[in-house]
Amino acid sequence: MIRFRRGVVATVGSRRPGLTEVTVKVGGREEKAVNYDRLTGRVEAGDVVLLNTTAVAKGLGTGGFHFVAAVEGRIVPDPGPEGHIMKLRYTPFQIKVLAVEEEDHPGSALYRSTRDLAGMPVVAASLHSAVGPVAAAVKHLAGPGTRLFYLMTDGAALPAWFSRLVHELREKKLIDGTVTCGHAFGGDYEAVNVYSGLLWARAAGADLAVASMGPGIVGSSSEFGHTGLEQGEIVNAVNILGGRAIAVPRISFADVRERHRGLSHHTRTALGRVALAPCTVPIPALRGKKKSLVHKQLTDSGICKKHRVVEVNTAAMPEIMASYGLMTTTMGRSFAEDPEFFHAAGAAGIYAAGLLQTGADEFPYSADS
Repeated sequence: MIRFRRGVVATVGSRRPGLTEVTVKVGGREEKAVNYDRLTGRVEAGDVVLLNTTAVAKGLGTGGFHFVAAVEGRIVPDPGPEGHIMKLRYTPFQIKVLAVEEEDHPGSALYRSTRDLAGMPVVAASLHSAVGPVAAAVKHLAGPGTRLFYLMTDGAALPAWFSRLVHELREKKLIDGTVTCGHAFGGDYEAVNVYSGLLWARAAGADLAVASMGPGIVGSSSEFGHTGLEQGEIVNAVNILGGRAIAVPRISFADVRERHRGLSHHTRTALGRVALAPCTVPIPALRGKKKSLVHKQLTDSGICKKHRVVEVNTAAMPEIMASYGLMTTTMGRSFAEDPEFFHAAGAAGIYAAGLLQTGADEFPYSADS
């Protein structure tokens, strides 16, 4: 259930499109909170606010933020009649959006005339933090003129405004458009589901798309109890739509949890069991015991049999990330602290860029290579 508390805005911090970070005095303490300006209106110091404090009280991974549910004494202006698609449906916070599928959308005719992806590469990731390395590798190798769209699913954070990474990538021109699908909202374009979101990216002129949830994957220690399963479903969708699916493997040797050591159980389940159609799984060059473990996990999970695993040289990734000033972290860990994760994401971006440049494939992965 929702835990509501009243608070007073103490200070106003950073503002970015759609979101303001503030500190609030609540329960005798000063704590961090997020206000979504387009939902609850602009917030200022001294405002009395109603806060959703549920996640912080439970110690959950929302970045330690409360969320402003309402600003007392302030009515948000009516956003107007546009749009008939509701997101967050049948909740007190349901919102209307003008989705690309609607006939009133300016791009409706273009969307409806786009029947498939026509071979467009789509990189499917299971963690939001992979989007940065993928985008950096693509833009660096395929050129700044490459049009890269980000499709944000509803597997984690729902408002696109919450993502500092997306804001940074837009500012640095590493992504050219955002589409929010399912119950996710706040992108440049709104779509009903992954299929229509991908089709719109293609219709809008994307050369390549990266599809992933926003910040904050939902997980558990059980095989199917995590939202990272959607990676397999995205692979299926890309195949159905006639695209080229490329999957980012979640690899880490810094995570203390055994189920995430080497090739994460998220990847093993999503690609080994949920994905019914094939994709390419680029793997960074590993050595010794790390390479042996990942190869065994790829084999035991059925990924090697079902998909095409390729080894990619990712030695340039630290330089590529640094050239754009990207300081992306994953689960709080930097590139230096968790290099295999970033090299694996970069491998997918490098491979995708290669497809755009030449259409050529890499050599198949081998434990002995």
